[in-house]
Amino acid sequence: MSKQSQQKPTSTDQNGVSVIQIQAHSSTSNSTGATAGLQQVPQLVPVSPGGGGKATPPSKMKKTIADKDSDEYRQRRERNNLAVKKSRMRSKQKALDTQQRVNELKEENERLEAKIKLLSKELSVLKDLFLEHAHNLADNVQPPTAAITAGDLCNNNNSGSNNGSQ
Repeated sequence: MSKQSQQKPTSTDQNGVSVIQIQAHSSTSNSTGATAGLQQVPQLVPVSPGGGGKATPPSKMKKTIADKDSDEYRQRRERNNLAVKKSRMRSKQKALDTQQRVNELKEENERLEAKIKLLSKELSVLKDLFLEHAHNLADNVQPPTAAITAGDLCNNNNSGSNNGSQ
């Protein structure tokens, strides 16, 4: 036994809840087509003129404004004022910390730049000393006679060894 349903137009009750009326037909009806009574099923359907099918989220709903003279209102304001004060203090402290870090990094940068200059000067002095020493060695290590060549040295060594063996 199954039932078929037909939706009827919706109506709104006093509480703003839309009610969809459903008429149920019995599939085992007699030849006269007797119908069962109407059922009312409450449905939450937005009753906004724009439609859209979406209900308004609680965060967007209009909140009831507490009376400005009530204790609840004063307590909320005090909590909010403390939260704002705390937030501003944190923000100022963060700005001070950031400025302090900037100053520390600037000082470190100046120290490192001074060290770079000092090391560059030291490198330049050491290069000059090395080049001066290399030139002095080159000047002092000249062969005693310029007429002797490498080929002559080879010939002299060979002839000396030949003379001693004969």
